[in-house]
Amino acid sequence: MKKRAIYGFAIFLLVVSVLLVVWQGSFHVGFGPSNPYQTFILWAISSLIFVLMVTLGFILLRTFLKLYIERQSNREGSRIKTKLVIGALTLSLVPVFFLVLFSYEVLNRSLQAWFSAPAVNQLQLFVNIASGLKREMRDEVNAQAALLAAQPETHRALTGGLTPGFLERFSREQDLQSAAIVPATGGAPVDSWGTAPAPADEERVFTGRYPVNDGARTIGAVVVTALMPIDVARQKAEIEEFNRQWGQILADRKTVRRFYTTLMALITLFVLFVATWIALFLAKQISVPISALLTAASEVRKGNLKHRVNVRAIDELASLVRGFNQMTQELEAGSRELERRNRFAEAILESIPTGVLSIASDGSIQRTNRALAKIFPVEQVQRATRLEDLFTREDATEIKYMMKRARRTGVTSRELELRTGSRNLHVAVTVSALEEKITSGFVVVLEDTSELLRAQKAAAWHEVARRVAHEIKNPLTPIALSAERITRQMERADLSLPAARIVQECAATISKSVESVKTLVDEFSRYARFPAAQPVRSDLNTLVSEALAIFNGRLDGILIRTSLAAGLPPVNVDREQLQRVVVNLVDNAAEAMQDSLVKQLYIGTQPGAADTVELVVADSGPGIGPEDKEKLFLPYFSTKNRGTGLGLAIVAHILSEHRAQIRVEDNQPAGARFTVEIPALLESENSETSRPAAVKV
Repeated sequence: MKKRAIYGFAIFLLVVSVLLVVWQGSFHVGFGPSNPYQTFILWAISSLIFVLMVTLGFILLRTFLKLYIERQSNREGSRIKTKLVIGALTLSLVPVFFLVLFSYEVLNRSLQAWFSAPAVNQLQLFVNIASGLKREMRDEVNAQAALLAAQPETHRALTGGLTPGFLERFSREQDLQSAAIVPATGGAPVDSWGTAPAPADEERVFTGRYPVNDGARTIGAVVVTALMPIDVARQKAEIEEFNRQWGQILADRKTVRRFYTTLMALITLFVLFVATWIALFLAKQISVPISALLTAASEVRKGNLKHRVNVRAIDELASLVRGFNQMTQELEAGSRELERRNRFAEAILESIPTGVLSIASDGSIQRTNRALAKIFPVEQVQRATRLEDLFTREDATEIKYMMKRARRTGVTSRELELRTGSRNLHVAVTVSALEEKITSGFVVVLEDTSELLRAQKAAAWHEVARRVAHEIKNPLTPIALSAERITRQMERADLSLPAARIVQECAATISKSVESVKTLVDEFSRYARFPAAQPVRSDLNTLVSEALAIFNGRLDGILIRTSLAAGLPPVNVDREQLQRVVVNLVDNAAEAMQDSLVKQLYIGTQPGAADTVELVVADSGPGIGPEDKEKLFLPYFSTKNRGTGLGLAIVAHILSEHRAQIRVEDNQPAGARFTVEIPALLESENSETSRPAAVKV
């Protein structure tokens, strides 16, 4: 299509140039410019003709070279294209050659006829007639002047006897434009009549002057003017203009010959170009469909089943093109169905919550799914090419052993504790060997059971707390009463005796220990029988501000920075319980920074992902070790010397009741960072709480 546009544009420019040449030749100004505008027109036309000749010559040369190269390289369709071009050029050039010879002969004969002796003599006759008309008009005016000078009234006017109306009457009788009687001494005319001729009539004006004598003495003169008739003047001007042009053409006879010779050369080049273009057009009707079919076959061989042959073809070639397109369409439909099944399998693979690795027989990782990024860092998963890039050396060795076993048994499973980044995860690993008839390799499925184990441990601790509270609380009351009774009895005893003092000290110790055990039992009781949440529509920023008000004046030496995001959606929470979460996290952070040189506490809220809001509490303390992060939310685990280990366990329990999640991360540059994700209250959601979610660490 692009080549056709180029050829069409070239033809258009050639036609326009020929029309411009013909138009320029129609000027009756000869072949030499008479003004700057004509000079520019001739220069533009000459430049355009030269450019077009060079362009057409280049296109023809390029076409012939391309045909020669295609013929030498045995490209499809090159032979028939070459034959058609040669045949078309032969059929075109033979008649054009004879036409050029005939036109050249006609041109020579025409030029000889134009510049022959009869034509020159006839033109000279016209010129002589024009000169005779001019001479006759001049003689007539002089005769009229002599007649006026011979009139007695003229003589009397010069001697002082002016006859009124004489000069006007004489001028009208003789058809004069003007007449005047002037004295011999010069000065103003003694009598005059008529008007001065218009500037446009200057070529028609003829003036006659004749002296007036009084004997032998000249006493004055008469001056008369007359206009040549307008039709005679027009014919005279045309004859003179034609004579001028004829003289110029006669001088530029070689230019005329060269002009028409160039025009015939352009016509010949145009015919040659058109013949070549027609031949190429006919050849393309065959070669283009064949070339397109070969290209399409190559694309299909490469796997591009969407490729179609979109060329116009005729006869049997059209049937071949339709058959090929139908075949590729059926292949594409089959490939699309296969791709749909693959996408379906891929969607299932990406949607399952367990991490999946496809491993080749040489141990290289071929594919992973999205859930694997929940177990390992995303960057690590993206860069991983072998098992050692994801797992530690010991874990990779264990999985390779499972792969060897799966090759014998088909499937093997076991529980592993993996170290991923800063976390220790409990993972159920299942390795399946692929059938060798389909492909060789393994599928490794990793299921994070940390949440399940944590839930099981939490349930076990609930039961332990309930039993401990029940079994220990009952004997505490008689022990406490007995210690109080001993104390009262010893107050009346003689304390000077060493035994009495020892008994009193032991009773006091027993009472203090009973109070400590009772406090611990109460904590276990509250953990085991935590009240159900009563969620209401609340503003998270307000809850955080109210919780922080408790610490006014109690966090001396700690730089507190708060950042509560505006425009957060409301949350559906138990206000008292969520404030307890904030208080517990802030209290733990403050206590963790007791021995830190830099004490900075950050409390902030921000929008979270997937319709959640986040509460962030970060400190600049020593941080939490990777081995402690997994146990942090379990009951009776504490990193503080005075801790009971139930604070964060209660926090996890509260957040679980609110479908919230909490995770702990390393703060930068130092410390720990707790992030609580709380579901936002949507407009379409009622205020009732839903099922609890697991706590995420």
